[in-house]
Amino acid sequence: MFPTVREVLALVPVRHGAPRLVAGDAGLDRPVRWVHVAEVPDIATLLGGGELVLTTGIGLPADDAGLRAFIGDLADVGVSGLVVELGRRYVSGVPRVMAAAAERRGLPLVELRRATPFVRITEAVHALIVDAQLTELRATEEIHQRFTELSVEGAEPAEVVRQAAELAGCPVVLENLSRQVLAYDPAGESAELLLDGWEQHSRRIRPAGRTAYDPDSGWLVTTVGARGQDWGRLLLRWPAGAELTTRGPHRPPAAPDDRAVSDDTAPATTAADGGVTGRPSEGYDGGAADADGSQPTAGATPVDAVPVDAPSADAAPLGGWAPPHPRRDPEVGAGPGTTPPTRLTILIERAASTLALGRLIRRDAEGLERQIHRTLLTALIDHSRPVDEVALRAKALGVTLDRRHLVGVVVRHRADDPIEGGGPGPDTGPEAGPARLRDLAEAVGQALREAKLTALTSAVDDQAVGALLALPDPAAEEKALAAFAAALRRVRLDADPARPPAPRPARPVDPAARTVAVGALRAADPASRPRPAGPAVIVAAGSGVGSLREARRSLVEARQVAEAARRDRRDLPYFRLPHVGLAGLLHLLRDEPRLQTFVERELGGLLVYDAQHPREQLLGTLRAYLEQGRNKSAAAAAAHLSRPAFYERLARIGRILDVDLDSVEQCLSLHVALLALDAVRTP
Repeated sequence: MFPTVREVLALVPVRHGAPRLVAGDAGLDRPVRWVHVAEVPDIATLLGGGELVLTTGIGLPADDAGLRAFIGDLADVGVSGLVVELGRRYVSGVPRVMAAAAERRGLPLVELRRATPFVRITEAVHALIVDAQLTELRATEEIHQRFTELSVEGAEPAEVVRQAAELAGCPVVLENLSRQVLAYDPAGESAELLLDGWEQHSRRIRPAGRTAYDPDSGWLVTTVGARGQDWGRLLLRWPAGAELTTRGPHRPPAAPDDRAVSDDTAPATTAADGGVTGRPSEGYDGGAADADGSQPTAGATPVDAVPVDAPSADAAPLGGWAPPHPRRDPEVGAGPGTTPPTRLTILIERAASTLALGRLIRRDAEGLERQIHRTLLTALIDHSRPVDEVALRAKALGVTLDRRHLVGVVVRHRADDPIEGGGPGPDTGPEAGPARLRDLAEAVGQALREAKLTALTSAVDDQAVGALLALPDPAAEEKALAAFAAALRRVRLDADPARPPAPRPARPVDPAARTVAVGALRAADPASRPRPAGPAVIVAAGSGVGSLREARRSLVEARQVAEAARRDRRDLPYFRLPHVGLAGLLHLLRDEPRLQTFVERELGGLLVYDAQHPREQLLGTLRAYLEQGRNKSAAAAAAHLSRPAFYERLARIGRILDVDLDSVEQCLSLHVALLALDAVRTP
């Protein structure tokens, strides 16, 4: 937000004073927070850091020790630089001891060899700072407006990430708690390089705090979550010097005093290397003593001119705004001591809140009755309304839930089915998902009516439709589920669009000719090609419960069973909990933040170690040990390692994870964590 000492020295009012850098060129990129005029030696006690101090030197100490203490106090308080106007106290130059002290502390010390009204310098710098702050405010306002619009529109995560990358001009990545990329935008860079080995790279990015910058890797990170449940991280790569762009670079207008000066009043000339040099003062031989007896600065520093970099062709005009740091290779990172602009922090936090809010918003427009069904079903799952109120409102809709046997049912498509899963075809696109979900919800409602069942029904997420069946007694459970599954199949079969029959070839006598003919028929009509075994829609049911207060358990169980049965190709009318095992259950829960947190807690140390030592991969050693039933000899053979080497690796794993690998209970926990990790990593 603030200009640097280098940029201040390039302003016309400063150049009018023929500036020369005497010492501290390493601090030229310090930001200037304010300009302060001082003529007393103990001014440091009144400063807060970041000021550019202007003085004529008339009040400075006359002895060397006093000058050293003066420079030391300014450096300790953190001033940006010291500018001394010659002519009143120091005629030929500042004292050598003063320059040496400034050089030791890295404090920029500048001489003004021509009398210059300090008010013009303060006005120019303060105008530059205020304009930069206004620019920051405008950029922040645009960030808030942009992400507010995205929140209202219910934008998808990919769009939110794209907008963040566009505003920042930097790559942005959205990942879950298991370091899997959910969405990304490389901002014009190579996506392959950005995502190559992402999980290992991400595990090395460990900033402190909910929103923090990791200078070693150059990533600004914030946690994404809502209602106290975090489910991901949003990362923005900012190497030092990268600019935040909001519809192009923001540069404030030139300061009022940054106007052109005529040749007879402009003491500065442009050097061959693009630097701005002060016009040497006549009669300065670099060796005469000052009026107060101190020695001038000739020989104290190797420069005799102010090394102010002239603006490049694509830089901001004189008095405008430029990046505070030189650009660096994005792969190198920002380096220590650098922090991203405040706008980037605001941007990434607003993007994270938009992502969290978007996860809570449902965009699909529904009828009023279906909305009430969804409200009541969601209230049962989330405990957002009292059970008595849900029962009362459901009864008003004609669904009696009191004193009924309740069974949660979830129906969903197989996401990996080439036809039903939204493969290439005319029914794919941005609206294909909501449309398919709406069609499925209508099919479920019609099947309930055909089976003469009473239920609350609505979509429960982007992929599934839920129903809470209200049955007269537990004995009717299996019969009702079978009737519903059969009716749903009929409804979906009747809803398939009519397709003219494909031409059938005459049955050839030769079996080889028959094979060729069938192949030709399938090539001509893709719809006639064989589809994977198993139904296109999964019907899953939870355990029956006897009260509305337990209905949530049945609904959640049905959702878990439906998710776990996605890859089960058995053509069952409906799935129950006994049909899925532990691996299927973990696969179902792979997006659950608590499961991902469990994996990180159990295996996080080992995963970090493997990321830092890619040649060892101790996770494979642990997997072999657990899969072989903790038989070390068999596990060593399976891992193709000698037994001593395998034992040494097991000992190292025990130290890293702080576990006893001879403990059955701890090994069981690790084995479950490994299965969960496989489920998380499997799409």
